[in-house]
Amino acid sequence: MPHLKKSYIYINPEFGIEHNIVIPCEEPLSELVHILLTKYNLPVYCEEEFSEDLLSFIRDRSVEYFNEATSKLINDAKENKINLEDVTKEWEKVMKEEMSEYGERRCASDDELFATAYHKMVHSPALETILQLEHMYSKTVRRKTEEKNRLIQELSECQSKEMNNAVDRLEKDMTETKINELVARHYEAHALLQGKLTSELDTIKEAQRREYREWLMQMLEDNQTNSSLPTPNSPLTPPEILIPPNSCDRELMETPILEESFTIHLGSQLKQMHNIRILSASVMNLCSIEDNRQLSEPTPQLLQTALALYSNDLSGLVLLADNKIGSRITKEFQEVCQVSTEFHFPHVEDQLNKISSIAQKYLKSEQRSASRKSNSELLAPGDFYITRHSNLAQVHVIFHMVSDDSLRGSDINSRHPVVLGLRNILKTACSNDITSLTIPLLLQYEMTEDMTISWCEKRAELVFKCVKGFMIEMASWGGSDLKNLQFMLPPGISNQVFHSLTEMLPRIFKVSNPKVLQ
Repeated sequence: MPHLKKSYIYINPEFGIEHNIVIPCEEPLSELVHILLTKYNLPVYCEEEFSEDLLSFIRDRSVEYFNEATSKLINDAKENKINLEDVTKEWEKVMKEEMSEYGERRCASDDELFATAYHKMVHSPALETILQLEHMYSKTVRRKTEEKNRLIQELSECQSKEMNNAVDRLEKDMTETKINELVARHYEAHALLQGKLTSELDTIKEAQRREYREWLMQMLEDNQTNSSLPTPNSPLTPPEILIPPNSCDRELMETPILEESFTIHLGSQLKQMHNIRILSASVMNLCSIEDNRQLSEPTPQLLQTALALYSNDLSGLVLLADNKIGSRITKEFQEVCQVSTEFHFPHVEDQLNKISSIAQKYLKSEQRSASRKSNSELLAPGDFYITRHSNLAQVHVIFHMVSDDSLRGSDINSRHPVVLGLRNILKTACSNDITSLTIPLLLQYEMTEDMTISWCEKRAELVFKCVKGFMIEMASWGGSDLKNLQFMLPPGISNQVFHSLTEMLPRIFKVSNPKVLQ
């Protein structure tokens, strides 16, 4: 039978520490030491002595705890206090939850059936037909989104002119009360139009999602019956909703991308091969699908996403965010997700709302880490949450990692929460079939005046060395191997800095060159 955990007070007069330790202690000793060093502002040179004392305390208290638990079980058995029926039910529950052969048989859900059907059809000659339909749907949503943005922009410009005229007449026939009333009317009109257009767009997306799923299941059924595949012009294809294109379409500007690729081997005994790429690009370029109005066919980006969607070869991206879910750069990312329909997973807004709800429940609970402030209901640097996507260009999974302004400084080290967050992300990726991962090398998306050549080299060296250590450690974690790793630099970085960092990478990762025997 399970026993409740017990809290012991750890007192160290030498370092002035008094802290509750829960036994059994499931937290890694190294992380607990770092938390306490930070909380009590202890110098780094105390770490070794402090670790030994803390380890001795945890070991002694663990022995005491398990001795008490064992003695209680023995005494209860002698006094016939143990209910064998309860023990049997507990074992039965554990066996059903942990072992599939004893688990309850259940029918596959609609999402599981759809995922199986999609994976089967996308690896068949029907792939081109599926991508053409998705492309047609995407064009419809993109046009509707542009129309929505245009109407909101026109309303904002009209309201701005009206407000300027009202302010100019402030000393004539206009009063502050009337201006306040005008502001309220403008806000209400703007919110009403925003809600109306958003509702119309959501309705189109839901209709597309429903029709797409029905069409795919019907296509699978017909293929199994008649061995034939419908074309995009067949009756099974929902008609395209015609929306006038925006006359203010902007041409895509092709900006040169700096990039360099390496092949490395890492491991203490059995070495694993990894492909490493360093490139300079905007983070949103890895997410947004190219919008070329001249093309009637889907782009190759969709092909890569579709083929690997339900596989053990997924692609991930580390996206820096702030401590409030759904703000800052996450807003720009949401706009990228909203220009096409999500057919496989919940829409990004629904995912973020669910994550926010779960996070708030956790932050308000008593299970928070000792490193968090007792009254804080915000995420801490290094925390991350995950969203899943099928309508992005080169990624399936986004790791939204919380960062803060301390990353702009030059004095961060390998124990910085964001660097430790990278370690946890790599561990999560290996455990969930994510074999390609993109990381912001400088932990920044834009170049600033403070980011000198020496600053960039120091930051890149830190991230390179930490990620290398994490990847070597990764071999003992089990799961999938991280085959492809991308280090992303901000766009606009100088050639001098880029080449300096590309020369640093093979020195740190020790890229091996073949010897040619004469």
